[in-house]
Amino acid sequence: MAGGEASRPSVRLVPIAARDRAAIEALAVEPAQAHFVADNAASLAEADHDPGASPRAIMARDTFVGFLMYDASDRDDVRLYRFMIDFAQQGRGYGRAALKAFLDEIAALGDVSRISICYEPENEPARSLYAKAGFIEEGLDEDGEMIAALDLRGSGGS
Repeated sequence: MAGGEASRPSVRLVPIAARDRAAIEALAVEPAQAHFVADNAASLAEADHDPGASPRAIMARDTFVGFLMYDASDRDDVRLYRFMIDFAQQGRGYGRAALKAFLDEIAALGDVSRISICYEPENEPARSLYAKAGFIEEGLDEDGEMIAALDLRGSGGS
């Protein structure tokens, strides 16, 4: 495990300051991936009106490399519902590192039972990333998205 940790790029999750909003909105996935995730401008607008939303910039050193948003208002089922790495930053391990940082942030809350995510079933990179982190697919939701969950009760955390 220590070798994997050493080779993982260092990222951190940070709340999004007003001065950084335009930079986060400018991050985008490849055009072929655009139907997999809402654009960041729409996500941030949603967060403006949703007190449960926790938007985070994914940073590597001083560079914004991605964005995620989750809702931890229900500690029995924290939902990660936005997660993207900018197309220019993909393939560098930032997705895996950001998912680990997210799991660490949620574990620090101390009383979370489960984390769930939804993704398009044909999004193989997402499916692989989440499976490697221990998420188990549960089936499709009413919108045809795959639901996968990580049970933290028996695992001792992330």
